[in-house]
Amino acid sequence: MVKRLRQLKKQKAGRSRGKITVRHRGGGHKRLYRFIDFNYNQKAKILAIEYDPNRSANIALVQDKSGKKSYVLASTDMKVGEAIKPRLKLQDLSVGANIYNVAGMIKSAGATAVLQAIEAGYAQIKLPSGEIRLVKENELANIGQVSNPEHNTKRLRKAGQNRWRGIRPTVRGSAMAAGDHPHGGGEGRSPIGLKHPKTPWGKPALGKKTRQKSKLSNKFIIKSRKKKQKS
Repeated sequence: MVKRLRQLKKQKAGRSRGKITVRHRGGGHKRLYRFIDFNYNQKAKILAIEYDPNRSANIALVQDKSGKKSYVLASTDMKVGEAIKPRLKLQDLSVGANIYNVAGMIKSAGATAVLQAIEAGYAQIKLPSGEIRLVKENELANIGQVSNPEHNTKRLRKAGQNRWRGIRPTVRGSAMAAGDHPHGGGEGRSPIGLKHPKTPWGKPALGKKTRQKSKLSNKFIIKSRKKKQKS
């Protein structure tokens, strides 16, 4: 059970030890961080469905019989006044069930995975990206879909909305001078003049695979994520 529900979130503005490590961060509205109990598995009543500025999904404020309150990840079928559904082990679910919040995955707005099979102590789940991954059959999961599925369809009304979120303006590399970016320089709207796009520091960008080949979880991936089709 989480003892504290909220606390003031300190803004770092994309800096580590005073040096900028992530560009285009800074400013933004003050916000409170909500402590989410992702492993909450008690009988409780839903008191409210709330907006969380720190994540894309909505959160639910629940209260158990002892009166203790906690924040949990809200699903699309949660309603105020009802009891939350308990988390179940993957081995106890039927094949084809829609699930979320499994092994630290599937927690963003509108996300849901499909339980495809259970064999040899592992469950095969199809992630929203199309990747099929093995997870231990005794892992707990929530049934349903993460709340706020229309998150990706929302459009910003004005540039100030990004500033409220702590995102500063971004300038295209091709609009910079040659000394400031590998894509810069030239007369007018010139092409980048390179075989492949690069970052401001000269490293490959846009399509370069960044996943480590020696990552421990690679052995649990049965099928890699699907590539986006060019429209």
